[in-house]
Amino acid sequence: MSDIFGIPDRIARIKELAYDFWWSWDPEARHLFEMLDRVLWDRTHHNPVAILRDITPERLKEAVEDPSFLRYYDGVLKRFDHLHTTKKTWVNDTFPGLSEQTIAYFSAEFGLHNSLPIYSGGLGVLAGDHCKEAGEIGLPLVGIGFLYPQGYFQQRVQADGWQEAIYRPLDMNRVAIEPVKFNERGESFIQIPMGKRMIYIAAWKVQVGRACLFLMDTNIPQNEPWDRELSARLYAGDQDLRIRQEIVLGIGGVRLLRALGISPAVWHCNEGHTAFQMLERIRERVAQGENFDTAAAIIRKTTVFTTHTPVAAGHDAFPSHLVEKYFSSYWPELGLDQAKFWALGKHLEDWGEAFNMTVLALGLSKWKNAVSAQHGKVSRKMWQHLWPDVEEKDVPITSITNGIHTATWIAPELIELFRRYIAPDWAERHDDVALWERTSDIPDKVLWETRQQMKRKLLNFIRERARMAWLRDRAEPVQLLAAGTLLDPEALTIGYARRFAGYKRANLIFHDLERLKKILGNVRRPVQIIFAGKAHPADDIGKRLLQEIYNLAKDSKMAGHIVFVENYEMHVAHFLVQGVDVWLNSPRPPLEASGTSGMKAALNGVPQLSIPDGWWPEAHNGSNGWAFGGDPAPSQEEADVADANSLYEILENEVIPLYYRRDSDHVPRGWTALMKETIRTIVPQFSIRRAVKEYTSRFYAPAVNAKNAETLSRKT
Repeated sequence: MSDIFGIPDRIARIKELAYDFWWSWDPEARHLFEMLDRVLWDRTHHNPVAILRDITPERLKEAVEDPSFLRYYDGVLKRFDHLHTTKKTWVNDTFPGLSEQTIAYFSAEFGLHNSLPIYSGGLGVLAGDHCKEAGEIGLPLVGIGFLYPQGYFQQRVQADGWQEAIYRPLDMNRVAIEPVKFNERGESFIQIPMGKRMIYIAAWKVQVGRACLFLMDTNIPQNEPWDRELSARLYAGDQDLRIRQEIVLGIGGVRLLRALGISPAVWHCNEGHTAFQMLERIRERVAQGENFDTAAAIIRKTTVFTTHTPVAAGHDAFPSHLVEKYFSSYWPELGLDQAKFWALGKHLEDWGEAFNMTVLALGLSKWKNAVSAQHGKVSRKMWQHLWPDVEEKDVPITSITNGIHTATWIAPELIELFRRYIAPDWAERHDDVALWERTSDIPDKVLWETRQQMKRKLLNFIRERARMAWLRDRAEPVQLLAAGTLLDPEALTIGYARRFAGYKRANLIFHDLERLKKILGNVRRPVQIIFAGKAHPADDIGKRLLQEIYNLAKDSKMAGHIVFVENYEMHVAHFLVQGVDVWLNSPRPPLEASGTSGMKAALNGVPQLSIPDGWWPEAHNGSNGWAFGGDPAPSQEEADVADANSLYEILENEVIPLYYRRDSDHVPRGWTALMKETIRTIVPQFSIRRAVKEYTSRFYAPAVNAKNAETLSRKT
């Protein structure tokens, strides 16, 4: 017998594995699906649900008759069941009572895997990594977000370098999501007020190891056409659409959890997009007879707010007419009049007075943090005016520096290397600083050969994408040059991949083009740079910046040393952070909040060459990478000149000579020492495990204690 996928009973639970994103970071689970059908594994970009949809009955029959496959399958299931049933977790050992509670984590985007494109960049990937690690350490976390049936856009760069945004509907049958039923009657939606009308929300469940997500979706027949489009795309549309999305995310998210019978002890708001959930929780208490001030004081104690935005203009703010349109019937339910409601988010923007979502969140949360020590300083300065009687250093915004999910981002080649030379169980102990002292035990030659293997894999991946562009899109020959067909596996390879925005200065390295050409074209010590990233569809400055670099990549004078990789997403990111030699980061300080891409590269032994901003001042010790520029200057133009010159000097005098200095075995001993120091100092300190443990110790556990104390006082 078999199920609707045609899967034989003997391996029926492979569907259960496919619908749990645990496979996305577990190497043995991933290999199981690769063993099932290697061609489909590559063709589906590593999507097990799509594999089960497309695989032939003949191949499934072969798998069931293969003893080695069955042994491997049984071993993976044993580990899978242990993950979901074990009581031996860090949370149970450290905060025993916490495992019986629920942490609700609200975010506008979650980056789990490229098969579920509901993320645009670092914020979403950070949220996805947070959820993955929460389950690993036994933290009972539930995520709340949007499904976005059209996802984030796919990027296609035209022959003239202009970015085209393509939206493709998500095929719900080919991704690891399942529809939610809200009660015994099988109702598939909830409803919330949207101004003077009601809208309806369906939800999809996503299993992420021991954690789970609930993703809201308004594209259902019960809604009017304009409301069906509400959750269609990530960060699309005007302010009216944006405020409606945030009402669904915040107010709808709370009501979704209530409909599911989930009562979180702690509510974590990842950025200001989610802040309306604080108001909805206050409304619930006011409806039970409390006044607004009493209810707000209680809600604050169990609310965590993380801000990621060091740019004032990047914080969502809405004009009065939109607030009136959607909340005039809501603020009476809070026991407030218009003026008092407006005061909750009142803030003076460049364009006038507005209702600012970050101001709302800061006022209604006790636990507030930025995402690096440097960003903490920037945030306290930015928001000091909200606490006029407090010195800047005492503004109640602390910092917890971001981290990355180690198992998601590490190269398979390094997994085996670390098992051999660090410890067989290094993955379970990767946030142990002392463990990584063993990095020095890795033989230089072995580490260097592993690095070369990872680099060849990247270049093969890029060339194959160029070949497919030729077959699929009939790309012009010059576009194939820009796509990386001439990349040299022996050349020092620099990677730059992030969102294309003006302040990130992707073009800083092109400031002195003639000087750069000499650096790149040195016959004895060649250098090549791989760029990737998307500009927001509404950001013409970012799109022009991307076009400038793409056209340089097409220029024959650059001799194929500049490459642009199209459609940057998590699948592409894995190859880049694992395969380049140096990771470049050149933002205009102090506008980098954290910068987790550099952490992902460092995990794979790739040193960072960066402006000292975001996380890098905490990580850089002088021996694990390079810091350039960043000194104050009278103007942006002068700062750009100084930073570019500093970048060139470090490349010419330090980076390039060190890379090409080889011994008789052709091994760059100085470079391998740099790689080891990068791994030793950064892997344990900048993992998401360290970060989630810090959130738990500093915020979640105290917030649960506050909730328990409040519950006890009400009973007595």
